[in-house]
Amino acid sequence: MTDPKPARIDVVEARKRLDRALDDHEQAFETFFLARFLDLSFSYLPQAAADADKETCRLTFPVTDMLKNPQGSLHGGIMASAMDISMGHLVAKVAGPGATIEMKVQFIRPVTQGTVTVEGSFTRRGRTLSFMESKLYGEDGKLAAHATATWKMPG
Repeated sequence: MTDPKPARIDVVEARKRLDRALDDHEQAFETFFLARFLDLSFSYLPQAAADADKETCRLTFPVTDMLKNPQGSLHGGIMASAMDISMGHLVAKVAGPGATIEMKVQFIRPVTQGTVTVEGSFTRRGRTLSFMESKLYGEDGKLAAHATATWKMPG
């Protein structure tokens, strides 16, 4: 049994995305280069009606061939970066720019197509350190990766 020939990345589309990210980025939350290159869309929501003061940063982005590993699924580094971004943008929104101290990622299932949804939230928010998590879902709504992290809060 032989492996199917991998799909060729659409070079023209990849170049358009790169050029758009280069032309359109600003060194600011939601608009920095990697957010533009991945085509991230951001929204912030209450975590639950009972905990309206706890928020979630949700981001979405399309899976494209240039973001895939040689096995044909979304690269783990892209998944980890998106989850880190979801947590970092939430920290920035509620308290100002913070810093990831450590992060652990569990890859559960591959994502090969569609739109990915990532949700970052606090599990315990502190004054100097916060504990956070981020969940990455495939277009089918199934959990594909889970990250936990410790964040240094601004101050």
